Amino acid sequence: MDDHITIEGRIVTVLPGTMFRVQLDNDHEVLAVISGKMRKRWVRLTAGDRVRMEMSPYDLTKARIVWRVG
Repeated sequence: MDDHITIEGRIVTVLPGTMFRVQLDNDHEVLAVISGKMRKRWVRLTAGDRVRMEMSPYDLTKARIVWRVG
């Protein structure tokens, strides 16, 4: 079942363990991790990058980064 929410935001803080604090467009902050494909391809993310994420509708405080927009 594919019931995730796709949303964009900007990386505010790079945390240890490939985790990131991301600020959404509505000023809400979430804790995000890199998806497996991005980790496998060695995609580098820094503070200030725009990213596209997937979130579960059940826990709106965590997300998975699936794409670097810019």
